[in-house]
Amino acid sequence: MSHSFDVVDTSVDTDEYESAMDSTPIQSFSTTEGMISVTEPAPSSDIVKERWTNLLAYWLLGLTNNFAYVVMLSAAHDILSQDFSKDAVGLPENATNISNPRDCNRMSTGAILLADIIPSLIMKVFAPFMWSHIHFRVGTVVMLCVLSFVLVGEAVSENMAIIGVVCASASSGLGEVTFLAYTARFHRNVVSTWSSGTGAAGLFGALSYAGFTSAGLTPRTTVLLMLIIPVVMSLSFWLLLKHPNQAGLCGSRQHYKIIRQEEDDESIEAKDFEVSLRFSEKMELLPSLLKYMIPIALVYIAEYVINQGLVELIYFPDQKDWLNHHEQYRWYQATYQLGVLLSRSSVNFFYIRQVWITTVLQWINVLIFLTCAVFWWISSIWVVLVLILWEGLLGGAAYVNTFYKITQEVSDHQKPFALAITTLSDTVGVTIAGFISIPLHNVICQLPL
Repeated sequence: MSHSFDVVDTSVDTDEYESAMDSTPIQSFSTTEGMISVTEPAPSSDIVKERWTNLLAYWLLGLTNNFAYVVMLSAAHDILSQDFSKDAVGLPENATNISNPRDCNRMSTGAILLADIIPSLIMKVFAPFMWSHIHFRVGTVVMLCVLSFVLVGEAVSENMAIIGVVCASASSGLGEVTFLAYTARFHRNVVSTWSSGTGAAGLFGALSYAGFTSAGLTPRTTVLLMLIIPVVMSLSFWLLLKHPNQAGLCGSRQHYKIIRQEEDDESIEAKDFEVSLRFSEKMELLPSLLKYMIPIALVYIAEYVINQGLVELIYFPDQKDWLNHHEQYRWYQATYQLGVLLSRSSVNFFYIRQVWITTVLQWINVLIFLTCAVFWWISSIWVVLVLILWEGLLGGAAYVNTFYKITQEVSDHQKPFALAITTLSDTVGVTIAGFISIPLHNVICQLPL
């Protein structure tokens, strides 16, 4: 006997499922032979509390996952000045460099950028295809984060500090793939709080490094203070986050069934919410994800050419009485991260569907900063800070709107892989920017002022 079911696939949009539970506790499925009624309980206060707990946990995971990465970029100018291991920061405040009026380091901060991104790129390439055990992955992320702060904080040479930067990069890359893929098990708003947390990491990481060193702490002491970060990450993941195998909202969703009737089959087939993809299916899915990956990659190329190739060359000697070159660079980074935080936290208020717009605007910024680095035509540091804030707003908007768009448009069983592999695009963009920044730095530094 054949039945015709007219049902709504509630697994696709959990918001609709929740609203239905709130307003109409009886769900009815019509057939040609009668009515099937399924009673769903209204969500309890415990479920609502659990939902907010998970949002907070993911905000903290975003914060702690990107913190070390940001601190290493903020410390880049100090590491390359070779004063880091001496517990000093750069040249004396009133020093002048007659032979080098642009006050260039011998090496671009793009070198630190490469050390801070290539290991992350490697992790993001291979992690979506391996290491499926979530707790093992997160344990590896935490240990790498600890190593990064210890090695950089105790560095006695530039090479030792760079190894610490590599550990920070590997931790951040593996963490981003792991935590973003894991969001598929929770309410989709955890993507928004994760993005907000990563934006907060940028601001708090850059601000804490700039603030502590400006207050008189050495770079070594400042970095060692950051060891609190992997502790917070561990507590957020293993104590605060309510995992899908625990009772409550997440557990009920994982076991929520999709009811489907096929022709000439009298039984109702129940399928689990999550379906893992085979390697061949992942490869087939990749081309359809390029529309998300390419725009964000282009944004990040432009963004990090500015951050690590150009802004260190935009120096205001007349401000050195209150901000020397090292301090100007640190506050540039903090201002950029403020813009990232604001825009990464904005998707629930301002959703940009056409992400390519941010790509065009960011490349216009490249032209502005390039001409400024060469000709020093901007006379006020405040104008540069405003431009850097704008640059951060565009970069953060590209990131959060891309991943939010994936949660809206990609089917549920493909979503974990789509989210994980798309993290590769921003890392590829940053890596390309690192290779561009080094020769760009060298060329500009050889130009007369």
